[in-house]
Amino acid sequence: MAAGETQLYAKVSNKLKGRSTPLLLEPLLAMGFPVHTSLKALAATGRKTAEEALAWLHGHCNDPSLDDPIPQEYALFLCPTGPLLEKLQEFWRESRRQCAKNRAHEVFPHVTLCDFFTCEDQKVECLYEALKRAGDRLLGSFPTAVPLALHSSISYLGFFVNGSPADVIREFAMTFATEASLLADCTVKPCTKQLHLTLAHKFYPHHQRTLEQLARAIPLGHSCQWTAALYSRDMRFVHYQTLRALFQYQPQNADELTLSPGDYIFVDPTQQDEASEGWVIGISQRTGCRGFLPENYTDRASESDTWVKHRTYTFSLAADLNSRKDGEASSRCSGEFLSQTARSLSSIQALQATVARKSVLVVRHGERVDQIFGKSWLQQCSTPDGKYYRPDLNFPCSLPRRSRGIKDFENDPPLSSCGIFQSRIAGDALLDSGIRISSVFASPALRCVQTAKLILEELKLEKKIKIRVEPGIFEWTKWEAGKTTPTLMSLEELREANFNVDTDYSFQHKTRASLLPMSPALRQSHPRRAFSFPS
Repeated sequence: MAAGETQLYAKVSNKLKGRSTPLLLEPLLAMGFPVHTSLKALAATGRKTAEEALAWLHGHCNDPSLDDPIPQEYALFLCPTGPLLEKLQEFWRESRRQCAKNRAHEVFPHVTLCDFFTCEDQKVECLYEALKRAGDRLLGSFPTAVPLALHSSISYLGFFVNGSPADVIREFAMTFATEASLLADCTVKPCTKQLHLTLAHKFYPHHQRTLEQLARAIPLGHSCQWTAALYSRDMRFVHYQTLRALFQYQPQNADELTLSPGDYIFVDPTQQDEASEGWVIGISQRTGCRGFLPENYTDRASESDTWVKHRTYTFSLAADLNSRKDGEASSRCSGEFLSQTARSLSSIQALQATVARKSVLVVRHGERVDQIFGKSWLQQCSTPDGKYYRPDLNFPCSLPRRSRGIKDFENDPPLSSCGIFQSRIAGDALLDSGIRISSVFASPALRCVQTAKLILEELKLEKKIKIRVEPGIFEWTKWEAGKTTPTLMSLEELREANFNVDTDYSFQHKTRASLLPMSPALRQSHPRRAFSFPS
């Protein structure tokens, strides 16, 4: 145990006595759970229901840190809602699509009022009271509209809040900090500097202009109801990477983690010496257990995905004070309503964006065997009776079956082992970029269909999207020697070889005269984010 952790334990371990039993705590104590672990479960789940806390306790029954009195860290944010939030979320998606991920994508749109601070588990309800008191005190003077001014620099883009509205918001933050100090014995540092809502941070300099154009497209005339939201996080994993499990995984060894889809795993990049290639060591948020897990079963998650929302205070002069805050049922209903509205608006905007924008990504196939081993490659890997064997590790492990035998591979070569690796790396890069694919078109050349299949596998779309084999993008007149069209695998042969090709695609079985690149008119008719794999 580190010296800092020892001091932290000593500070909070003897402060769990002398308080009345909260309503949510009683059912957990009646079931035999100790006070300190019950309070920890309530704090970790946002003190919403005893059922959620009970489920957390059951999940953490084997957590080696369950009895450690480590408090949560809390922070207070001012968050937009309604149409402005939708426009900001649209900016988040579009900026990530066009300019890759930056630090701003790690957290939802917000203005930081009080940075993270610690609060003992048994005093969390005092924070809720501090939030209510601060909100009630500033409700009458809270600005009906919060003016936002765009500010841009070489590594930062965001909205600044200036003038008297900023003074009122800072006063609210200072009032909360004062109340939290009195009621919960917390040291809270309110934001006294420039209030800002970050749009992008630590991005590539050449993306600045594009990000500015996207930011200026955000309409600021929408009315917005602002909400002060209290969040918490596990202070032990602040500097860890967060992974999200995509698939179920059952441990094969005692030192491996059980994964369920949606699980979050905290990974310390500096503590991976024991992990072999393709594996990482992490701690499950759901169970608190530490172990090995296959990295390809996970995806990177955002930092705030594991944060827990506790309470909110909505600034609305027209709203009833009793319905604004401090009621668990009412806050849950309000949250569900906003969430459903956001999802509905998001779906409409996504549909509009799909109709308005269409584009084609053109991808070359991976390395082909004849480029490495020459035109006589087939003679190097075939037996006298026409069977394939692997004379070099850069030859593929096997070849698909063809009706006319192995000889047809001579003018329709497959990918090499390095080409297979290149294709998977390309798919992995596209997955990280967040690009959404709707259709895939590939040349009938085996190497192109292979490349398409491998990229779709990395995108986790190999079963959802069928490959449309398009003879029009097979450039045999430029790249292939000889005066006749190479014998290519039929759709039936490709299907037998486990290629998910679209047999209903209408541009099949073209004549030699039609084996030309796609015309501009045809290219424009393809759906958004279509892939093309020319030979």
